[in-house]
Amino acid sequence: MGLHLELDPSLRPARALTQALRRGITDGVLAAGTPLPSTRALAAELGLARGTVVEAYEQLVAEGYLVTRPRAGTRVAPGVAKAVATVAPPSTPAPPRYDFRPISSDATAFPRTAWSAAIRAAIRDASDDDLRYGDPRGQPALRTALASYLGRIRGVRAEPDRIVVCAGYAHGLALLSRVFRRAGRSRLAVEDPTYTHSLTIAEYAGLTPVPLPADGDGLRVELLEEATPPPDAVIVTPAHQLPLGATLAPSRRTALVHWAADTGATIWEDDYDGELRYDRQPIGALQGLAPERVAYLGTVSKSLAPVLRLGWLVLPPHLVDPVAEARSWDDRHPPTFDQLALARLITSGGLDRHLRRMRPRYRRRRDRLIAALADRTPSVRVEGVAAGYHALLRLPDGADEAAVVAALAKAGVAAYGLSTYSRLGGQPPGLLIGYGTPPQHRYLEAVDVLTATLAKALRRS
Repeated sequence: MGLHLELDPSLRPARALTQALRRGITDGVLAAGTPLPSTRALAAELGLARGTVVEAYEQLVAEGYLVTRPRAGTRVAPGVAKAVATVAPPSTPAPPRYDFRPISSDATAFPRTAWSAAIRAAIRDASDDDLRYGDPRGQPALRTALASYLGRIRGVRAEPDRIVVCAGYAHGLALLSRVFRRAGRSRLAVEDPTYTHSLTIAEYAGLTPVPLPADGDGLRVELLEEATPPPDAVIVTPAHQLPLGATLAPSRRTALVHWAADTGATIWEDDYDGELRYDRQPIGALQGLAPERVAYLGTVSKSLAPVLRLGWLVLPPHLVDPVAEARSWDDRHPPTFDQLALARLITSGGLDRHLRRMRPRYRRRRDRLIAALADRTPSVRVEGVAAGYHALLRLPDGADEAAVVAALAKAGVAAYGLSTYSRLGGQPPGLLIGYGTPPQHRYLEAVDVLTATLAKALRRS
C-alpha cells in the first residue's frame, strides 16, 4: 500500500516518522485494522534506513497505537483511532454578562506596571542560590517582608520563621487540615453560614466540620463553648464574616481566645480581605491577642488577584515544622520569582499604594449599589460592615430566593443566594453580591441591570 506522510525535517528521522504515523492514526486517516507496509517497503518508499522505520513501529506498538502479529504484519490497533478522535475537549461555560459573584476583585484594576517591574527586578537581582531548591516555608525575603507588613497593617505578631508561604487560602487550609488529621484530630468547628468550599477542603482531608450559627456579631461563641466533645479547631472570619459581613464582637473575640486556651484548641483565622475597611480603621487581626493559639491565613487573591496563587500562614511555634513538612510534599516550595516580586512590591510600598487607590474605588461601588437598591427596591436591606468586596442583601420575608437567583441568571446576572452558604439551613432569603467583581468600565451598567431585574423579580414573588 502507498502511504503519504509529512515528516518534520527539524526532528530526528525516527521521531518524525513516529509523530507522523501517530497523527495519521489519531486524525482517522489510518483507520483501525489498517495494515501498514513492511519496514523494508516503507523505508524504501520514504528514503529512510530500515532501522529508522523499525524504531518508529516499535515505539507505536509500545504506546498501543499499532499491533504486530506473526504472519499478519503490522496494523493499526482496534479502537484507538475512534477513541482518540471522539474525545472532545472539556467545555468551558460562557462567563456571565454581569458577574456579581463574590469571587474576585476587579481584574482590570490589577497593578500590571508595578507587578511587571517587580518581576523584572526579582529576576535581575536573584542570586544563584535563589535559582536552586528553596525553603518549603518560602523565600526568607518574602517571609521577612510579610512579618513587617502584617504587623503594621493587621496587628499580627509574627516572626519570619513562623510564616509558611502557600498557594492561596485554600492551599493553606488544606495544609492545616492534613496536619491536624495526621495528628489524630478530627473535629473542626465552622461558622454557619460560611464559605462552603472550606468545609469541602476540610472533609477531603478527613476532618469533620461542626457547623455553629453566626449572626450580626459573628460566630456565636457560647455555642462553641457548649459543644461536646470540644472541637479541635475552629475557623473564623473575625474581620469580615463571609457571607454575613459582620465583625466579631469584642466580647466574643475575648471569649473565643479564652475557649482556645482552656481547651487546647487552635483558632484558624481567615483574614481574606482584612485590609479593606471603608468607614473606619480595619479591626486588628485576632491573632494579635493570642499568637500561640491562632493560625492566621492570608492571601493576595483579594488585594491583588487570585491568579498569583500566593498566600501565607502565620503559625503557632508547634505547627511550623509539621506544616512546612506537609508543604514540602506538595510541590517542594513556592515559585521563587513570584515570591521575590511580592516581597519587592511590599517593601517598596507598591502594595500599600495599590490598596490606597482601591479602597475609595470599592467604597464608591458599595455606595452606588446601596443607592440604586434604595431607589428601586426599598424593601431590600443591605447588611454588614462597609468592607471587602461583598454585601449581603436581605430580601423581604417570604421572597423566593431561588426564583430571584434564577431571574437574575436569565438576565445575564450571576449572583449567589444566601442559602447556598449554609448547612444548618433556616436562613432568611438573601443574596450575596460581589460588587468587586464587575470591571470598572461596566459597573454602573451592571448595577442598573441587577437592580432592575431584582425589582421585577420581587414584584412577581
